[in-house]
Amino acid sequence: MTTTLAPPVRIGRAAVGALGMLAVASGALESVVQPTVPLLQRELDMGPAEGALLSILLPITGALVTPLAGRFGDRYGGKRVLIRLMIVVCVGGMVSALAPGLPVLLVGQVLQGAMVGALPLSFIVVRKHLSAGESKVAIGVVSGLFVGGGMLGTLLAGPVAEQLSRHWMFALPTIAVIVATLLVNWLVPKDSADRSDDAGVDWPGLVLLSGVLITFMLVINFALDLAASQPLVLCGLVVLLAALVVGWIAVERRAASPMIDLRMLARPMMWKSSVLTFMICVGASMSIFLVTQLWSASGDGYGFGVGATEIGIFLLPGTVVATLAGPLGGGWERRSGSRAVATAGVVMMAGALIAMALVHSQAWHLVVGKALVALANGLVVTAMTTSIATSAASNETGVATSLILVTRVLGMASGGMFGGVLLAAGTPAGSKVAAESSYITGFVIAGVVTALALLVTRTMHKGVKA
Repeated sequence: MTTTLAPPVRIGRAAVGALGMLAVASGALESVVQPTVPLLQRELDMGPAEGALLSILLPITGALVTPLAGRFGDRYGGKRVLIRLMIVVCVGGMVSALAPGLPVLLVGQVLQGAMVGALPLSFIVVRKHLSAGESKVAIGVVSGLFVGGGMLGTLLAGPVAEQLSRHWMFALPTIAVIVATLLVNWLVPKDSADRSDDAGVDWPGLVLLSGVLITFMLVINFALDLAASQPLVLCGLVVLLAALVVGWIAVERRAASPMIDLRMLARPMMWKSSVLTFMICVGASMSIFLVTQLWSASGDGYGFGVGATEIGIFLLPGTVVATLAGPLGGGWERRSGSRAVATAGVVMMAGALIAMALVHSQAWHLVVGKALVALANGLVVTAMTTSIATSAASNETGVATSLILVTRVLGMASGGMFGGVLLAAGTPAGSKVAAESSYITGFVIAGVVTALALLVTRTMHKGVKA
């Protein structure tokens, strides 16, 4: 006698809405530190090195947790792992909110970093409970709302910290995460596990990847200073980075259940999507940093000298279009394929970045340019994520999408830090304001990096087969 398994329970708009709300809240909590690092440095008496550590800690943790979350979600069920992961995030948010000093705040940021892993877990749930076409739209909505939440956190973090306190800029999004997690637990049905392997955590791979990410961030952040003052230290860091990468690859190739599946990453569409996502996110992150710094700068004939509240208002259009880009990108990818969406997004972003390099004498020039960058970034990242999520095997959804999300995190972190390095190098001795030429150079470099992504898009198929 053959036993027929019941089909999975379909989820409705309320469940997708709960996942979207969780994405907004998580994105907001992820982004509150970056625009408020100067404020935190003043209040916590931090130096530049400590500020850099605070900036990179959450992205590094997210990059480490995301592939583990995806693998565990495929193994044990997306909802089950998602709820447990968000409990960790909520604890981290409250620790950050109540932190009396830097050490406790760093602990909170490590715990908060787990939030990036919520996205592949949400994609697992959506994939199991909706058809392929509906999944593309739903994944687009969740992805877009996460990006929009990040923009919202960037927009509100400064005003909340200035008007209330630094504690509330962590507490408010954490409360939203708690509410959203309860709604997900209530509205989203349980999904079954698709993988039966009982392999443990790839601890050697995790340790080596941690070393790779930390060293990579240090090289980007301190390359110019070390090149001028201690070139041997810089050479040592580069050699160390290369050795860690080689060691990590060797370990992952031999691991029974690798943290990042290199065989999957070697698939043409997977590595192309990852490279494209990284390049787009570098361009987007550099633009966010440069635009906000230019708005606040008061240079001779450039800059606008506005405060955090005004900058938040200027960022509002970008927040709106970033939120809309997710569902728009998911639907467009469903109709036309990922290559069409990616090509349009790359051209749009590169054009906007070059335009801002040439024309930035009025605040609205940067408002429009930043909105176009946000739209393009949302379209491309959503197209890559939805195509990979819905074309990978059902028991590989979490693993496959986690690779895209890791490259997104690394691209955003790298772009922001590289923008900071450029402005630091372009600040004249005795001045606190970077030269206008450093902003122009930054926009041009970001535009060129983005445009080079066309070399990847032209080799992609119109439809994606992971």
